[in-house]
Amino acid sequence: MAAAFTEKGIDSPRLIAEMLLAHVIGCDRMRLYMEVDRPATPEERETLRGLVTRALRHEPVQYLVGEAWFFSLPFHVDRRVLIPRPSTATIVEEVIQRARSGRSPGVIADVCTGSGCLGIALLRHLPDARCVATDLSTDALEVARLNAERLGVSERIEFRDGDLLAPLAGGRFDLLVSNPPYIPDHEWDDVAPNVRDHEPHGALRASPDGLTFVTPILKGALSLVREGGEIHVEVAACTAPAVLDHARRLGWKDSRILEDFEGLPRIITAHRGPAR
Repeated sequence: MAAAFTEKGIDSPRLIAEMLLAHVIGCDRMRLYMEVDRPATPEERETLRGLVTRALRHEPVQYLVGEAWFFSLPFHVDRRVLIPRPSTATIVEEVIQRARSGRSPGVIADVCTGSGCLGIALLRHLPDARCVATDLSTDALEVARLNAERLGVSERIEFRDGDLLAPLAGGRFDLLVSNPPYIPDHEWDDVAPNVRDHEPHGALRASPDGLTFVTPILKGALSLVREGGEIHVEVAACTAPAVLDHARRLGWKDSRILEDFEGLPRIITAHRGPAR
């Protein structure tokens, strides 16, 4: 399997092979090395062949096994939602670090929640916080609700369907986080086939300049975030300078761009000063 995945140019071929085999057998990956002499049943071999065939067509392994790990938490994922990425975890790390210094948010808004990974991961690490999570896709919200239940935070999170900030009207929040669609048209052809051909385009693409969703979030959040509250929004690396300039012109304080685990400028972070 690993050799076939390598030949197709698929990232982490050995890891994907282990994930598929562990999924078919029904065990964790470490168990594979503890039972190396265990024979596979004909049914297991047939199931595995089918999954390998799909993986060789660049179908994401997370969809094949129905699970993705984010911030050390297992999330159910399927074609209704994006697969959580390590770059998005930068937001969780930043918020938790600030909470340790005494700036723990009480009420969180998670805009374009998708699988719910951002809001749910934050609630797992902030036991006194509550969250309102929004998404335009009712299908995505179904997945997010499953994950909230699975990870034990369903009593502290409310899901609302609607466009961007519209479902939050009238609310006041200490923190707003978002991973909205942000890939500009000129970068679309360079997106990896496992993403471009399988993950929901509506959660990825953001028109020619990549700012169709980021810009209204930055502007609208000024009326939703309390004085002293914060925003953390994921953006495309190529648009980060423009987003930072726009945030400063809107009046967000201490606006800056955080780098993700690859060193790419990926997260716009800022706080709201006194009302003008």
